[in-house]
Amino acid sequence: MRNLLLSTVAGLVLFSCTTKTQYIVTGTLEGLPDTLQEDAKVYLQQRKSGVWVDKDSVDLVESSFTFTGTVDFPDMYYLGVKGKRGKVIFWLENSEINIQTHVDTMNKAEVTGSLVHNEYTDYQDQLTPYYDKNKDLYYKWKEAKDAGDEELEKELAAAREAIWEEIKEFQKKFIKDNPASFTTPYILRTIAYGMEGDEIESYIEEFDESIKGSPFVTELLERAEKLKKVAIGQPAPDFTQNDTSGHPVTLSSLFGNYLLIDFWAAWCGPCRVENPNVVAVYNDYHEKGFDVLGVSLDRDRERWLKAIKDDGLIWTQVSDLKYWSNEASQMYAVFSIPSNFLLDREGIIIARNLRGEDFREKIAELLD
Repeated sequence: MRNLLLSTVAGLVLFSCTTKTQYIVTGTLEGLPDTLQEDAKVYLQQRKSGVWVDKDSVDLVESSFTFTGTVDFPDMYYLGVKGKRGKVIFWLENSEINIQTHVDTMNKAEVTGSLVHNEYTDYQDQLTPYYDKNKDLYYKWKEAKDAGDEELEKELAAAREAIWEEIKEFQKKFIKDNPASFTTPYILRTIAYGMEGDEIESYIEEFDESIKGSPFVTELLERAEKLKKVAIGQPAPDFTQNDTSGHPVTLSSLFGNYLLIDFWAAWCGPCRVENPNVVAVYNDYHEKGFDVLGVSLDRDRERWLKAIKDDGLIWTQVSDLKYWSNEASQMYAVFSIPSNFLLDREGIIIARNLRGEDFREKIAELLD
């Protein structure tokens, strides 16, 4: 860890003082089928709000490619080729970077020339033993489940949960130990889903000034600000979206009952697993003053409507069919689903992300 920190500091000096003001990314992509060789292009991409964004593209000439340009701060990018699903993940910075890869193993590309990419690779290497152990436990857990050994199944599930906690603690320590690494804001972003806004800001306050302009820091600060606006005790921000018939529904028009704002989607497996539980609680407590507003992150209207019917979701459902760019989900800082907010009769947020028995117990506490 100390070596990584020292290399990070050295890297910052190089990044800020070097005469290089642009990146030059060269590389070779072997193994492209003859059917894709003609007019083949390599795409430089980023992932934004769940959508692939093309930043640049160049022709693939005799299996070789070159990108040039400038970035303000090191950032995570992807290389892709039309017609193939694999992508090279790498950190782009203003330096001479070389990428050697094969079209069938793009996730194992050799990337040289990027100091920040080297730091990220070191971080990933330190995580590998945790993931390997968790993978081994998963197969043992599955065997126990298939064999009907409930006691062993629970024991192994607890062991896997303990590994995930170890991973989380390792990541938090890495963040604290490497305040000047450009990889640190990205790592914080990956574990920030369960954090409150104040906690995110407390981590950022410890970052070195040299990395606070990173796009990931900007994104995290925006997330923290949104989270503070939807914290427990805050009034639920109002919004309007169309229901399944195309009629606008405003959140505040449903105030008066205890109300669950349920963010979900037809394509979300965990959401569909949780839906029967929400249906059961709704059926038991609707007459006592409990209601649900479903907000879908779907983009396929027919698939959305079918899921509503298949899962028996009889409460009001709305969506703008914008996928992860759903305006209500953006307002409520929803970065993973299922996600929900429980409001009191006046529209004040009193709980978040209740599921399973915890969800039922909370509603029973309020209405029984």
